[in-house]
Amino acid sequence: MKKLNVMVVFGGKSGEHEVSLMSAASILRAINKEKYNVIPVGITKDGVWKICNCTIDEIESGSWEDEQNQLDEHINQTVKKITLAPMDKNGEVLRVENNKIEKVDVVFPVLHGPFGEDGTIQGLIEMMGIPYVGAGVLASAVAMDKGMAKKLFDADGIPQAKYIIINRNKYIQHMQKMIEEIEGQFNYPVFVKPANLGSSVGISKAKNTEQLVKAINEAAKYDRRVVIEEFINAREIECSVLGNDEPIVSLPAEIIPSHEFYDYHDKYFDGTSQYVIPADLSQEMIEEIRALSIKVYSLLDCSGLARVDFFVEKETNRILVNEINTMPGFTKISMYPKMWEVTGIPYEKLIDRLIELALHRHKDRN
Repeated sequence: MKKLNVMVVFGGKSGEHEVSLMSAASILRAINKEKYNVIPVGITKDGVWKICNCTIDEIESGSWEDEQNQLDEHINQTVKKITLAPMDKNGEVLRVENNKIEKVDVVFPVLHGPFGEDGTIQGLIEMMGIPYVGAGVLASAVAMDKGMAKKLFDADGIPQAKYIIINRNKYIQHMQKMIEEIEGQFNYPVFVKPANLGSSVGISKAKNTEQLVKAINEAAKYDRRVVIEEFINAREIECSVLGNDEPIVSLPAEIIPSHEFYDYHDKYFDGTSQYVIPADLSQEMIEEIRALSIKVYSLLDCSGLARVDFFVEKETNRILVNEINTMPGFTKISMYPKMWEVTGIPYEKLIDRLIELALHRHKDRN
């Protein structure tokens, strides 16, 4: 059986660049080399695309960006770097090896955050006519934008925490007035986050006015729109979803943060948080969370994969949707693959399923 050529794309220009490298390294180590020819393509922090003729360790550490391994010429002698672009309708792209043009069967964009998880690269791959892993343009864009996703949740009656969205430029012009408006609507503490980012980058918990100003300034470094959200004294629950039109859902997990909340370093670097799979919840609550996961996934017209995050209020057991991530972390300590492993799909098989789903979605659309 002919191997499929799978282009694994990682890195990118977002603040989650390093997370992408770790996710990609885990996938590259686990992917079945007997079934797939893997073409690793890295995008540097300043947007240069490179074929990575390097080790997985060099990808994980980020040292690949310093190597002179970019696509070398091969259109003419003066071209030193090229962007990914369609060579013809069959999805052929340049490959460095022997100056050969080879077909790419599937793209696996292991990119988190803006320019990777937000519909931008999905649109590029759509134009190339190549199957790709994960959600389409619309679902990726809406899920990435927490503000827009929350508005859709409101419209569909999905329970969530109280929130408001502020514009960075308007905040700069009317800072004092907007701080007063926020304090008029919320009691402290509040959570402050960029509308378009993931992996807890730029998120802060503010307990007073001074911290609120600092938190808004931090979030505004990453996006022109900032979400302010009420604090919920809650357990943090997550659920993995897999599939296209008929998705399946994993057993939920509970995250027990080692920090004040489950932040960026806790997720990807410290590894000191604890987790329980399945979460210690009643069967009724587990089924409600799983049903809500499917509802959110279907509402946004997701495909491939997503992780849906919840709050379970400690005083009332009220279940609230926090957010959905259409390209969740795939590192060795990431919750998406861990939940599927406990539910019955091991890591390597999960990669297979995602590639199969990409092929099926592409065939269905065409």
